[in-house]
Amino acid sequence: MPASDTVITDELAVEIARLGMVRESSDVATLHRLTQLAARAVTGCAGAAAMRWTLDEPPEPLASASSHPDLAELVDLQIEQGEGPIFDAVRDRRAVRCDDTLAETRWPGHVAAMLRRGVRCFTTTVHEYEQVLVTLTVYGVVPGALDPRQQALASLLLAQGGAAVSNTREFDDVHRTAVQLQQAVEARAVVDQAKGILMHALGCDADRAFAELRRISQTRHVKLTAIAQRIVSGQVSDAALRRRDGYE
Repeated sequence: MPASDTVITDELAVEIARLGMVRESSDVATLHRLTQLAARAVTGCAGAAAMRWTLDEPPEPLASASSHPDLAELVDLQIEQGEGPIFDAVRDRRAVRCDDTLAETRWPGHVAAMLRRGVRCFTTTVHEYEQVLVTLTVYGVVPGALDPRQQALASLLLAQGGAAVSNTREFDDVHRTAVQLQQAVEARAVVDQAKGILMHALGCDADRAFAELRRISQTRHVKLTAIAQRIVSGQVSDAALRRRDGYE
């Protein structure tokens, strides 16, 4: 069944542009948005599945999402067996298409599973962007429904989806670093407070107070920040501090 040329409306253009923005908190959420948009935007597409892969050789799937549970089952079947059209596309870094699953002789087990779910054609597209490897598979329920002229739109969607996954990963890295820095600042503040308490209790300077904290941490195999927190929270009395015991 021939498909008409792709027409990108203003609304579709905005959605495609938004696809590349950091809005989601995980790869799966981003991939899910990609499949939903592909199912709506690509003419002849009845559903879609997207996957993120490692850059190892051979590549391994990291995350996946599908627009329909039946398609998720098809993806899981390939992942379980480690083979199939999606794996071939990733291995060769090229698109894999089938215009009629009823006449398809490759991947007989997977094609049979597709036929049982009403899939009569499909195309898998591959995109690699800044250490992110993603695939998008669009499925049709009529032979030849996915005209090759639709490949450009599928590739555009996949490129935007790949950028979104990359941006999400970078955002997560930056957020993780910020959290770690914040935790480090808070830990430093607690240690400084504990040092002040020890200086008062032991009548010593800051260097000796810190050395005492470190000694307690090493001898009792407890993190220095945990010891400092106990001192600051009042779990250790001044008398115990002067006796240099009772830290547990």
